[in-house]
Amino acid sequence: MFERRRQDPGAAGGVGFTAGPVRVLAAAGSVVGTRYRANFDVFGLDPDLRLAAVVDGMGDGPGSTAAGRITMTGFTETVRRAVHGGGAADPAALRAGVAGVQDRVLAAARDLDGVTGCTLTALVADAGAGSDPEAAAWLVQIGDSRGYRLRAGYLELLTVDHTEAWLGAVYGWYAADSPEAGAARYRLGRYLGHPGRPEPDVLNVTLRPGDVYLLCTDGVAEQLDYHTLGRLLAAPEAPAGIVDRLLTATLDAGGHDNATAIVLRVRESAAGPTR
Repeated sequence: MFERRRQDPGAAGGVGFTAGPVRVLAAAGSVVGTRYRANFDVFGLDPDLRLAAVVDGMGDGPGSTAAGRITMTGFTETVRRAVHGGGAADPAALRAGVAGVQDRVLAAARDLDGVTGCTLTALVADAGAGSDPEAAAWLVQIGDSRGYRLRAGYLELLTVDHTEAWLGAVYGWYAADSPEAGAARYRLGRYLGHPGRPEPDVLNVTLRPGDVYLLCTDGVAEQLDYHTLGRLLAAPEAPAGIVDRLLTATLDAGGHDNATAIVLRVRESAAGPTR
């Protein structure tokens, strides 16, 4: 085991972007934890593209590192092409982008030993327009990283884990705290690098003033329970402070995995420059 370890949180100071009638403030960070020597999570936060994404590599080998890098780079390129091409990052473009990433990860796997794969959870906001107090965004999900939303005091898990454990819990195949459930936790049916090239879930959500969104890897979701997540996300502080508290809580819980979080707080957009 290693000492409690964290790495520079990157965008800890926070960034902001405007999506139609709302302003989104966001921050991201990551900690290594105590289990691994290195961090196999990756986060991306690009205000110009109105993009936030977390990626979690599978395992601790070179395939994990390669898959994470390829996925974050490739998915960001997909959003950039859609935005700068004058169009929108709609479901068709997002699914096509993930399909392209699948091909790249599978190609890289041919030259690497061990598992080459990763998860992806991303939020892409529309530019938006008009006087509607809400803006639209897309959640893209494949694997077992997660997307949560705190709205009006209620914390909701918006994504589904693509694992056998999730199916077992839904259909009652075994008790949630059983050894069978623990083993099934690591059996992913969908991920980037899967030979079957599975598609992601693409979910349309709204960005309403007062909302707080959390994108996180399983190092956060598995170590912090529902009530802890809700309490920390409800704190009236900047996203960077919430991210720091979330990551510190994962270390206090044992730091058994790399842990990465992006927090996005939605506010009404004030008149004036968008950046």
